[in-house]
Amino acid sequence: MRTIAVVGASLAGLTATRALRDQGFEGRIVVVGDETHAPYDRPPLSKEFLGGTVSEDDLKLATPEDAALLAEWRLGCTATALDTGGRAVVLDEGERIVSDGVVLATGARAKNLAGEMPKGVHTLRTLDDAMALREELVAGARLVVIGAGFIGSEIASTAVGLGVEVDVVETAPVPLLKPLGAEMGEICAGLHATRGVRLHTGVSLAELVGSTQVKAVRLTDGRELPADVVVVGIGAAPSVDWLGGSGVDLDDGVVTDAQGVTNIPGVVAVGDCANSHRNYLGSARRMEHWTNAVQQPVAAVSALLGRSYTPPAHHEVPYFWSDQYGHKIQFAGHRTADSMIEVIEGDLESLDFLALYRNQAGNPVAVLAVDRARSFGRWRRQLAGFRPAQR
Repeated sequence: MRTIAVVGASLAGLTATRALRDQGFEGRIVVVGDETHAPYDRPPLSKEFLGGTVSEDDLKLATPEDAALLAEWRLGCTATALDTGGRAVVLDEGERIVSDGVVLATGARAKNLAGEMPKGVHTLRTLDDAMALREELVAGARLVVIGAGFIGSEIASTAVGLGVEVDVVETAPVPLLKPLGAEMGEICAGLHATRGVRLHTGVSLAELVGSTQVKAVRLTDGRELPADVVVVGIGAAPSVDWLGGSGVDLDDGVVTDAQGVTNIPGVVAVGDCANSHRNYLGSARRMEHWTNAVQQPVAAVSALLGRSYTPPAHHEVPYFWSDQYGHKIQFAGHRTADSMIEVIEGDLESLDFLALYRNQAGNPVAVLAVDRARSFGRWRRQLAGFRPAQR
């Protein structure tokens, strides 16, 4: 291989570029990114950056050592097609980057409401999103967050610390019902109450009130919540539309094997856009988290270069964390509907605990911790020893 194109210039794309050099690739690397910003860290956008405690410079991922990567950065350019026959990535201005290998790292985009939005309605996915939202989160403002998932809950946590009045609307009966289950979701609901954030569950957005500037949120039960600012935190969709007609298999993202290899020779996919087979789960899943974006590219680049690579066992265990209201929530593994929960450290009332999810055979399948990082790390590694057949 003489030229490799990396499509996506965020964390997964930068990690893939570093991995290419680390694994001995000496050819040309072209990195395409639709944002004008150099790679930056996204997790602080909803927390420290939004709260004003870190700057744009603090978010930058590149280090002085990255100059040695000698990559060509095409920032502010959008890939519009992948010509697998011509082995080329086609850009919005017509340029064709002909390559011997392609790393797809285009990430995901925030889901939004349909139709034209009045002023004051935001999503939060990019640095530009965060800068626009930060200008409006001033003391005394009224914020309504649609969705009590990780991004919505983190924004609510940050906003209340800025003196903003906050309401959170969640369709499910408790926050984070799908990953954590009802019992632990109820504990997360209690986190909002500790800072006076009003949580409205089991109800949805009916409509936004205000033609040019949002004034309120009307709920499906008829209630109306005053709002100067609204954040839509209803999830993300993989940015793969541009791959239509390319021949690359798509199903909630780019379909890959466990290493990130697609059905097209010389093409791999990593990060938020990749719906990859997960050995730990025994099935495919798209994972939208920082940890996956720094682990998966190493394996995918190895496959692209024809090298063998065996990741550490605990890398295969799904993992995420979230910082909310001064607490660190960490989760690893995969909860099933019949999982039984056992609190083995601390207690739920103090919001300082570690809980195991066990299957019907009594084997641990997942672990949840609030402010128990050290013991959580031990259990995360232990989970890697339980294969799908045991779960």
